[in-house]
Amino acid sequence: MTNDSGGLIDRSAMIERMKDELQLVAARSAVVTIDCQRGNLDPEIASLPVPEAECRRILGGINRLLAGAREAGVPVVHVDTVYEESLLGKHPFERAMLNAKQSFTPHRQSDFARHKSPGSPEAELMPEIDVRPEDYRVGSKRTFDMFYGTQLEILLRSLDVDTLLVAGCNTNTCVLASVYGAYVRDYKVVVLSDCVASAYGEDLHAFALSNIQRRLGWVLTLDELEEKLGISRPAGAAR
Repeated sequence: MTNDSGGLIDRSAMIERMKDELQLVAARSAVVTIDCQRGNLDPEIASLPVPEAECRRILGGINRLLAGAREAGVPVVHVDTVYEESLLGKHPFERAMLNAKQSFTPHRQSDFARHKSPGSPEAELMPEIDVRPEDYRVGSKRTFDMFYGTQLEILLRSLDVDTLLVAGCNTNTCVLASVYGAYVRDYKVVVLSDCVASAYGEDLHAFALSNIQRRLGWVLTLDELEEKLGISRPAGAAR
């Protein structure tokens, strides 16, 4: 968006003021990771690949987030997606992209025709993610919105959660759609900028974060989250 002179609108003062307003209570919060799967984050086999440097960045960030959450007693929920053959590449836009032989990802060829089919390596959670036996798993996601057709809301209500700390990919699709889903259900949403990335380009990643923090919720760094929750910063973490 531009102002009358054609320049970008600066909402940084509003964003910082909103961060001041944000109060977080660990006992009412949950971490939700979205689609942290090899089909996005494993450069060796990814069918919808996030850039490799971004994969490394958010995998480190997510594990730091999980460690801090556990220190604070915050539950962790992992939401992941699979596409049965009847769903994969069947949306009209997806069919058109496949027919046109276009790539969803600008930096490398995508292979959406094999993206996260049940039981495939692409559907597996990244082995680098520190998943614990006490974590919750929601594996019924079939579209962008993590709430649509899943048991996630029932689980969160049972945990008496009203605040979601969101990580994962892709920022402009599943993360953004899930933030909308959380917003209309009256959840407070915090997206961790150190813990989200997009396969679709840095411009759409930046757009999604800007859209979230200007209308739907908060975008914080891990440093900011740890300060809000009183979590000790890991040794060697940058300030």
